[in-house]
Parts: sequence; C-alpha cells; structure tokens
Amino acid sequence: MWRLMMIGGSLWWLLTLPVVMGDEKPNIVLVFVDDLGWHDVGCYGNEFVETPRIDRLAAEGLRFTDFYAAGAVCSPTRCAVQSGQNQARIGITAHIPGHWRPFERVITPMTTMALPLEVKTVAEALGDSGYATGYVGKWHLGNSRTHGPGAQGYQFAAVINGPHLPGRYRVALRPDLRPAAGQYRTDFEADLAVRFIEQNSSRPFFLMVSPYAVHIPLAAMSRKVEKYRRKAGAEGDRHLPHPVYAAMIEHVDDLVGRVVDAVAGAGLTSRTMIVVTSDNGGLYRRYDYQPQVDPTVTGNGPLRDEKGSLYEGGIRVPLIVKYPPLVKPGSTSTTAAISYDFFPTFTDLAGVELPENQAIDGLSLLPVLQEPSAQLDRTALHFHYPHYHHSRPASAIRKGKWKLIEFLDGTGMELYDLAEDLGETANLTSQRPGRAAALRKELQVWRAAVGARMPLVNPHYDSARASEWWNRRTAKPLHATGQLRRPFPRTEKDRPK
Repeated sequence: MWRLMMIGGSLWWLLTLPVVMGDEKPNIVLVFVDDLGWHDVGCYGNEFVETPRIDRLAAEGLRFTDFYAAGAVCSPTRCAVQSGQNQARIGITAHIPGHWRPFERVITPMTTMALPLEVKTVAEALGDSGYATGYVGKWHLGNSRTHGPGAQGYQFAAVINGPHLPGRYRVALRPDLRPAAGQYRTDFEADLAVRFIEQNSSRPFFLMVSPYAVHIPLAAMSRKVEKYRRKAGAEGDRHLPHPVYAAMIEHVDDLVGRVVDAVAGAGLTSRTMIVVTSDNGGLYRRYDYQPQVDPTVTGNGPLRDEKGSLYEGGIRVPLIVKYPPLVKPGSTSTTAAISYDFFPTFTDLAGVELPENQAIDGLSLLPVLQEPSAQLDRTALHFHYPHYHHSRPASAIRKGKWKLIEFLDGTGMELYDLAEDLGETANLTSQRPGRAAALRKELQVWRAAVGARMPLVNPHYDSARASEWWNRRTAKPLHATGQLRRPFPRTEKDRPK
C-alpha cells in the first residue's frame, strides 16, 4: 500500500498500510455495464438520457476521461478484469465463441472458450484474504457449471442468462433464485446485489454486478420508453440514442442508485469503493445489420466508430470511482487507464499481495484516485482484436497522445494524434512515417512478448462472398437467403401473451 507525502516540496508515494482508518478492510463494488458507450450518460455529456444517480456518483467521486476497455467486445474485457492480464496472453480475444467470416482475406484465430481455472482471479485473491465475494449478472467467460464465477473464486454466484424482459431470463443452476412476477432483468439484478450487500455488511466484501443492459436486443419497461419517446418528439425511434436504449440506460442508473443506497443503508459509505464502468464502447447496430429489423441504437460522437472496433468509440468507456477516504469529490482525471488495472487496484486497496506466479499487466490506480493528475508508470496501452466484427482484424497501441492502429488483414495502418484529433479523422501515417514505424515496431514486440494469436492468410478468400457471416457451432450461413430475424419485443406491452 502507499500514502501520499510531501518531502522537500515533492510528492512521493510510500508503501504503508491500507487506505482506511482502523483495521477494517474496505468493501469494493464493481458495476460492470454491458455496451455502455463513453457518451451515454449525463456526466459524459449526454443531455437526452436521465442518469441522476450515476451523475451524482461522479459528483461525489472521480471521473476518468481516458479510460479504456481492454477489449472491443465483452469476453476479452471480462477476462482482463478477472485476471489482471491483457487478454491476448490467455487467448480470449473475441466474445465467446466469436464470429466467423470464412471467405474473408484472413482466417481469424479461435478464441479460448473459457477463462482457464489455473488463472487466479481477483475474486480468489480477495477471497483468500477473508473477503466475501459475490457475482451477479452476465458472465460470458465459460460454462457456468464448470468455469463460471462459482468456480473462479466467487462464493455467491448468480449467472443470469436471457434477454431483458420478464419471463425471458433465468439464473443458471440456481432454481432458488427467481425474479418477482413481471420483473425486468436489471431490477432483479439490483435485488440480488442489494441482498448480497445486506447479508455481508459485517465483513469486507467484493461484489461485481454485471447487468446485461444495455446490450441489444433493445427492450425496456414501457413507462420509461414512453417518456423518452415523448422527449424525442417527432423523431421517435429515429432519435439517437434510441428511446428504448435511453430507457435501458435509465434502468442501469436505477440499479446504480439502489447499490449506492444499500451501501449507505448498511452504514458502509465511508469504507466502500464503488466503481462504474463498461465492457466496451457503445453499439450503433448489430454487426449483421438488416434495415427491416434492426434499429440504430446510439452514437458515440465525438468518438469514431463503435463496439467491435479499435477506434476510440469501440474501446474508450466511462469510469467513475467513489471512495470517500481517498477520492476528492467532483474530480476528473485525464490519465490513461485500462480494465486490467482493476485487479491491482482492488488488491492494493485491500492490502492483498498480487499472485506470485501470474503476470499482472495492470497497475494500481490508487495514486490517481488520490491525485487525479498523477501519471502511471506505464509507457503504452496495447489492444489486440484479430477478428471481424464491426471493423477489420487489428491491433492498436496508445502511447501518450499518439495512437496507431495496425490492420491485420494486410490493409495498412493508421496514426492519430488524440490530443488534436479525438475523432480520429486525420490519418497521419504519411506525415509522420517515423512515428508510425516506431509504434508499429513496439506493437509487434508486445504481441510477441504476450504470445498474441494472429490471423493467417485465407486460401479460400472470395471477394464476392467475403461479407458472409457463418455460425461457428453449425458451420452454416448465419441467415439463409431471403430470411430475416424477427424483431424482438421492445417493451413489456409487446411480449407475447
């Protein structure tokens, strides 16, 4: 652990005792929202969606402007959070089981199908030191019976599968955990989180709450949807964010509020760190978009692109941290940080040693929480997404203000100055060839060091069929010619009776 001290007019970080008064270890709650974009909540500039509880949390804590999801889709980032490692080390580089385009330029690598049990998770590290550990919501890191959170150090595990509307989701392997009649999924996830906090208020706890919202298919309770349709006015469903999506964000805001209130109700506010973030950037629309069925969901402006790409819109996400003993209310940090920093941050806060035989790529964020202008001892952030989704297979590196994206299908690379061009509109590769070459070399060295899996040239490349999506499980085209997916019910009024 560390403490900020002034010595000779300079700030120094010194190893010392955990950052709480007395002998009690702090509690930690991580709310890990699915597909929440950087611009989707009020405190990040969204003036349409009402997120009073998240905005209040930011006003009482620290808001990061340059925080990154480790992956462009869910499973890679979830892997990074649990392991403290860049997911390229483990091979979970796509959402499990991943997409397949068999006639594209390159054959993309298979993703590891579950978080290996030999990986020591953040829950195991904290649980070994006496923490109660709980997991609620989406997991997506392997079969919940053999590789779910219950097998990865979470003493209470409620893996919830299925869409958002009442009657369409359930808790895997837990028939004793059932929602109330007509209960929306996010509200049920909040119920389980509150129950865990209340039942473990007398001991230190780590709780990860992972709602399925705001992931598609769009679906929310009608009272909220109608409010946003009225706000959208004549634009209706063409408004961005989509009124149903806006309602889903407000459902998440309600969940955050209930978690905060449960912590306060248990008298634990002063010794509980509450963290809210997302697993990847916001989604514009499905990767296999069909205009007759799929609405456009949101926009990530001023960031470029969306989930499934390594442009800023795919990986830059909100991060808000409230921890009264350490964090100055209403503070903001421009320090670049990433999802695998949570593992060492939480163990640092709890006074727990990092695993001896496991490479930890993350760095503790406690110095930044104490002093938002503090810089971390890291030269660069690295990203590896060698898959087709909303973009082409790529790796990326951010070093200071510079960001290089190298496309792994032989289609080139792009260099951006994020300080001057947050929207990544001006590719500077030709103007700064030396900078681009140096960053590309660093990226190649990093990939070799972590054993990143790479695409291979596809001998069956067919430009006429390159855009076809196939199902990995059935080895058949995802959609037969002329067939469309049926629209999913978007409010409880639309559900089949």
